Amino acid sequence: MVYRAWNKYLGWSKELIFNRLSFGLLLLVASMVIGQIGYTFIEEYSAIDAFYMTVITLSTVGFTEVRELSDSGRIFTSFYIIFNLGIFAYAVGTITSYFVEGEFAELYRRYTIGRKVEKLRDHVIVCGMGRNGARACEELQDSHRPFVLVELKPELVEQYAVNNEIQYVIGDATTDEVLLAAGIERAEAIITTLPRDADNVFITLTARELNPDVKIIARATDESAEKKLYRAGADQVVMPDAIGGVHMARLITQPSVIEFLNILSGTGSNSLKLEDIMYDELQKRYQDKTLRELNIRQHTSATVIGFRHQSERFTFNPHGDLKFEIGDTMIIVGTEQNLQAFRDYYT
Repeated sequence: MVYRAWNKYLGWSKELIFNRLSFGLLLLVASMVIGQIGYTFIEEYSAIDAFYMTVITLSTVGFTEVRELSDSGRIFTSFYIIFNLGIFAYAVGTITSYFVEGEFAELYRRYTIGRKVEKLRDHVIVCGMGRNGARACEELQDSHRPFVLVELKPELVEQYAVNNEIQYVIGDATTDEVLLAAGIERAEAIITTLPRDADNVFITLTARELNPDVKIIARATDESAEKKLYRAGADQVVMPDAIGGVHMARLITQPSVIEFLNILSGTGSNSLKLEDIMYDELQKRYQDKTLRELNIRQHTSATVIGFRHQSERFTFNPHGDLKFEIGDTMIIVGTEQNLQAFRDYYT
């Protein structure tokens, strides 16, 4: 029970967490059992006396014996001392290292991270700390969206996580246990960016089974994998290589368009940001108003560039007479200051 709880929170295997510490403690317990049995049967000590002799012999403190040992008892004690010299040194050294070298503090830090992950609701899970995964984490962090990073290799994520104060789980994202530890049942979305298409397909299948309502964004390297990911349940499939090639070509054929898109994506100078606003996010006094009545540009300098009425397609450059009703969404564009002014004024 205890191990399963730690494995859930930390995403580590049993060997990785408890190997040295548990082995040292096991040796100590085994040695005490041997001493207890030996002094009880060889010297016919009571349980308390046998325990006392075992402890003073194991620790080599040299206190007075309960009573003078027989020849058999002395032989047993001699070999017992030799046997325990290495065990005691190993156990004490291992336990000390967990406190002095910071290993205990590291385990505790991972435990607290696991507790925080357990409390998350409607968060995003990012699988993989490669180039795409790192960029996804940066974007989510800039947007102040709660997320959990899942990565198999601790060395790839720990320093990044410490510097950026993010939540993470160390483990194989293709397994049910790790996705459950990351809170897949409570997650709003999952982004899988692993380099192997087969792994992304497997994660998509598993995530869809564990949470039928979760939104799945998956990475693919070729068209056959794209089709499989959609069949597995992905909502959106992104092919970074294809996008990169088109982007490079358009730097030649449509350089001004790419420059403008870079500004919108936040990668150019004087960058702008896009944000989707849903009906429920507005204060009640601003709901069921037309875009003209809201007068967003006048109050915030942000601009409405897209509008979707309930489940219909987006309308670009919407007319001012459109009423913002329940189920509607609008897209606004502006600087971070403009968007913050919108949030302060309307939400």
